[in-house]
Amino acid sequence: MINYKTGQRFISEMEPELGLGIIKEIDERFVLIHFPQSDCKRKFAISSSPLKRVEFMAGDIVKSRTGVSFQVTSIHSHDGIIIYYGNNNKLPENELSDNISFSTPEGRLISGFIDNNKDFNLRYKTLINRYNSKKSSIRGFIGGRIDLIPHQIYVSHEISSRHIPRVLLSDETGLGKTIEACLVVHRLLLSERICRVLILVPDSLVHQWFIELMRRFNLIFRIFDKEHCESIELSDNTANPFLEDQLGLCNIDFLTSNPKWGKKAIEAQWDMLIIDEAHHLTVKSPMYNMAEELSRASKGLMLLTATPEQLGHLSHFSL
Repeated sequence: MINYKTGQRFISEMEPELGLGIIKEIDERFVLIHFPQSDCKRKFAISSSPLKRVEFMAGDIVKSRTGVSFQVTSIHSHDGIIIYYGNNNKLPENELSDNISFSTPEGRLISGFIDNNKDFNLRYKTLINRYNSKKSSIRGFIGGRIDLIPHQIYVSHEISSRHIPRVLLSDETGLGKTIEACLVVHRLLLSERICRVLILVPDSLVHQWFIELMRRFNLIFRIFDKEHCESIELSDNTANPFLEDQLGLCNIDFLTSNPKWGKKAIEAQWDMLIIDEAHHLTVKSPMYNMAEELSRASKGLMLLTATPEQLGHLSHFSL
């Protein structure tokens, strides 16, 4: 146990930024230290204090409160107080400059403030586990509030493993195309392969998609509608509302019936474009042309439809 004496200088290993402290009071159980640099006091239990004695060695440069600096040539101790000598100077430790700090890695290492190996091992294991988690093949497939079904996992893994996924999902009604698309987006966002996503759906499905994304995957999408776009334009008439958010959800009819906003959506460009009920994209219709332009401005593309041949083979292959 350290033999504490009034006037000795210590630094707190828990708060090295406080600077150099000086012992002011000592009793049987506690020691009171004043940190002049931070103008604060700390009371520590003698039996378990996170304090380390500051002791300079011969060859070190010390500085007094008056600003005098010199190189230490010899060290002596009197009544528990260290006295530094050098170049005809004498400096007791209680007169050392208060603004000495060991908050930088170099300063802590040189001064002997080395953390316990257990702390290093814990951090090392944490980083290894974090690395293994990030490279896991199931990353992005867990965490959602859903019951995973084998075919959904297979389809989502197949799509999200592609360098540039551009696919048509045509599972029959009830087999979970929406969940598959959300799983793909969830995984690609977590792995930081994509940042900007636009989902186009019929007007009746906008809020259903919004709730599913938020409730099941904790993904908050901005609903782009006339009111939102006009409010952005009102505050800045040069702004593109589709650049204000990374995740967007929109009624495709809104873009086709408002060419100005459709053009803005195309100019914004996207990492992933998702179009639900894609069989409504009749060849060469305004909705089809809008989807075609947006698909060119997007790296990834997912078209969702349970009836890809509803309008015949030509419609199917046009998708």
